[in-house]
Amino acid sequence: MAVPYPVTGLGILNSLASAAGLEVTRGIRYQEGPRGLLDIYAPKGVSGAPMVVFFYGGAWESGERADYRFAAVALAKRGFAVAVPDYRVYPQARYPDFLIDGAKAVRWARRNAEEFGGDPGLLFLTGHSAGAYIAVMLALDTRWLDAGSLEALAGVVGLAGPYDFLPLHGRVLNEIFAPAGDLASAQPITYARANAAPLLLLSGVTDKTVTPGNSRRLAARIRGLGGDAETRFYPRASHVLILGAFNPLLRPIAPVFRHTASFIAARASIFRPKPDSPHFFRTTPLA
Repeated sequence: MAVPYPVTGLGILNSLASAAGLEVTRGIRYQEGPRGLLDIYAPKGVSGAPMVVFFYGGAWESGERADYRFAAVALAKRGFAVAVPDYRVYPQARYPDFLIDGAKAVRWARRNAEEFGGDPGLLFLTGHSAGAYIAVMLALDTRWLDAGSLEALAGVVGLAGPYDFLPLHGRVLNEIFAPAGDLASAQPITYARANAAPLLLLSGVTDKTVTPGNSRRLAARIRGLGGDAETRFYPRASHVLILGAFNPLLRPIAPVFRHTASFIAARASIFRPKPDSPHFFRTTPLA
């Protein structure tokens, strides 16, 4: 008998994530090519919701949008419209291809937000690991997003992201970022600025894959410039479990999902504070 998800950690999390009450639209094309598709998750009948673009990780080498259904379902059940795009990865792609793709996905989400119940003027980026790199880089380095998308950007949540990771270790990582030439130009911390969208940077204390110093250093640099960057560190969350904790069964490990959802809801309220506004939305209670 066929099973709907592979018997892996992600497969188990996905099998436990019910999409009841959500409108799920899969395989929407945002650019050409086999990895130019995205999925949308949104509460049925919602309008004016924060539009969240979620970038998955995979060391810029792997990842599929369907594998992160559980994360998108969790966010959508909180009252957000969520886009999960695929993007090009190594060896077919190298820096900055994944940033170019990410920017296209964000622009698409902003242009089409209303069709899926989202507010095009209330945009959030989030991601895990390499996906957090993409989300934060798009928010800080103004080369990638158009002015309208940057203006609509209300906040960014990075989970276990590499933001200041020189020197590079390993042949593949060096090949991925070789096109940058000056490797500092590929580091999010290089583009820290005071007027960027507020950041929430989340890390596991014992994460050996992407050490929490990445979050500490970027947040300190932005705060030193007068910007808005918050950090949270979780003693029990590994590099993988920091995202796995989006699933209700794993939330006791660390309040990662609560902090993520609360940040988005709070920033959205600041952007659209009036209940009589056509952009006002009400989030659902946290599970």
